Amino acid sequence: MNISQLSDAAILQMIGEFIKKKRMDLNKTQDNLSYEAGISRSTLSLLERGEKVNLITLIQVLRVLDELQILEVFETQTQISPLEYIKLQKKQERQRVRNTDQAAENPPSEW
Repeated sequence: MNISQLSDAAILQMIGEFIKKKRMDLNKTQDNLSYEAGISRSTLSLLERGEKVNLITLIQVLRVLDELQILEVFETQTQISPLEYIKLQKKQERQRVRNTDQAAENPPSEW
């Protein structure tokens, strides 16, 4: 199945069917799941039917269903450009330089 070819309504329907199947696999009623997610039963019903709901509603339901790992695809990692990397390297090199004159003036303590 090529999801990119589906309409928005079809994708909402697919999400709703997923939520309903997971709920039923866990042997939960709509009342149980909605209570645990902190939403109304009618909101859960809307979600399962593929209607528009708030994104936070989906997150709350996925959390109760122990399916938050689905959202890992949205995780981003910061990548550093090669130029920024070189700048950071130079900055670190400068921080590592020790003033030898100051070390000679203040010999290490015998303590």
